[in-house]
Amino acid sequence: MPDKPRLLITRKLTDAVLMRAARDYDVTVNADDHVFATDELIAKCQDVDAVLPCHSEHFSADVISALPKRLKIIANHSVGVDHVDLVAAKDAGVVVTNTPDVLSDATAEIAMLCMLGAARRGAEGDAMIRAGKWDFWSPAFMVGRQVTGKRFGVLGMGRVGQVAAERARGFGMIVHYHNRKPVPEHLAKGAVFHDTVEGLFANSDVLSLHCPAKPQTTGIINKDTIALLPDRAILVNTARGNLVDEAALADALESGKLFAAGLDVFCDEPGGNQRISALKNVFLLPHIGSATEETRDAMGYRALDNLDAYFKGREPGDRVA
Repeated sequence: MPDKPRLLITRKLTDAVLMRAARDYDVTVNADDHVFATDELIAKCQDVDAVLPCHSEHFSADVISALPKRLKIIANHSVGVDHVDLVAAKDAGVVVTNTPDVLSDATAEIAMLCMLGAARRGAEGDAMIRAGKWDFWSPAFMVGRQVTGKRFGVLGMGRVGQVAAERARGFGMIVHYHNRKPVPEHLAKGAVFHDTVEGLFANSDVLSLHCPAKPQTTGIINKDTIALLPDRAILVNTARGNLVDEAALADALESGKLFAAGLDVFCDEPGGNQRISALKNVFLLPHIGSATEETRDAMGYRALDNLDAYFKGREPGDRVA
């Protein structure tokens, strides 16, 4: 019987995923679930045929150039692939895959949580009760913003953006969006398309970010674009931290230009932004958009499906390079 392909799994995955991987591959696991330093990542890859990483492992051009010839596929446990230099991978003949579709619902749920937590001052109220400081009530107490009937702006009408739009409709919100091109009407479902970022921002009482992290989207939320939003708008980011100029966001939150923000992602991860964390009008989560039992299983299975296809001589269904 031929030897199983050797597979490096860089982070702790669910038991079900690890069991399936061990059945079909000669697996090396990261026993204590630490983040590999660059040198360690390169060293761990030297004796394997494939690697199944998360967004916490960065495959820069330098890392890819140091990979052994036997390593032919990087099967990501993520939708985003901004942590992999796709051009360098393609030049090196390394296949790269991701896990689309399976985390759209979970991430859209977190977008709704961030929106409501920001709009209704959820973090502020929670902290007050936990600290034993809830000793007052009046009609003017802890007044937030209602989302029903408001305009929900979607920047990036891909899979997650479409599900988030559908969830927002459940709150009676009016959906607007900007995308590289309009999506078919059966997916738009009446959402108002804007062919410019400026048009979308001017019509977003809540702006929810769902675009990929690329050079052209880095810092797309900045002093100038925040100024385009209606006064006291709410920003939601469950995509990537580097979409936002965090200093400009903090300024807008402090000045009252933005009513609040709900954030699941940050430029510095793990850790976040301490200036933003010190503000009351933010609802913060530690990048858990896809962190449900169901979704983590599905992401792992999807990555293994791509590996299975490759090692059986088929084209992986989720190939991005």
